Amino acid sequence: MLYLKCDDCRAVLPQLPPASFDCAIVDPPYGQTSLPWDKPVPGWPQLVRQLIKPTGSMWVFGTLRHFMKYAGEFDGWKMSHDIVWEKQNGAGFFNDRFRTVHEVVAHFYRDDVLWRDVYKCPLFSNDATARTVRRKQTPAHWTGERNPTHYVSEDGGPRLLRSVIYARNEHGRATHPTQKPVDILDLLLRYSCPPGGYVLDPFAGTGSTGLAAQAYGCNAVLVEANPDYAAEARARCFLETPSCKP
Repeated sequence: MLYLKCDDCRAVLPQLPPASFDCAIVDPPYGQTSLPWDKPVPGWPQLVRQLIKPTGSMWVFGTLRHFMKYAGEFDGWKMSHDIVWEKQNGAGFFNDRFRTVHEVVAHFYRDDVLWRDVYKCPLFSNDATARTVRRKQTPAHWTGERNPTHYVSEDGGPRLLRSVIYARNEHGRATHPTQKPVDILDLLLRYSCPPGGYVLDPFAGTGSTGLAAQAYGCNAVLVEANPDYAAEARARCFLETPSCKP
């Protein structure tokens, strides 16, 4: 099930059932550009918190500077960890600093629950060497024996996915300037949303979270205030919803 609402999330979120979502994926505006839609939305973290199950969690895109600037907005949340999305190119807003080719994605959960009770499905990479078992020899002087001793060594096998993840950004391929690649969103969903669960995106843009939800097999509620972006989100996700007008 995919549902898209074209409206300000501050008007929509209070109407949704409390504690009904397993996960939220949020890419909020931070007021970093002069684009008309890029205006901070105060209070959205508390609105999302009311909708997240005790076992649920939230991913937020941003930079360390953003999270430090808006730290007070995340009262009621605890941060468990973060990942770094590495891009093939980035923004050069300043000519006296490193060129930005990454974004941070911070993972939050409610501060009234224990981390052990939060749903999570650790992800493993497929680039580890094949699991092998070998018999090895080591000098036996430390055991007092005359001949070398034998022991079994296990190499390879699965390993946890790295916290730095490379994925091409959508520049030149998207109408929304901050559209996120589905590959990144898919990993976030697989880690934090059970199959068939419910995910919320209050700043849905052109609907990439909806595409990732469809591919993964979970339900999504998308909210987007800009009617042009919302219309494109509907077209990308093949949503049959009422006409999107403010």
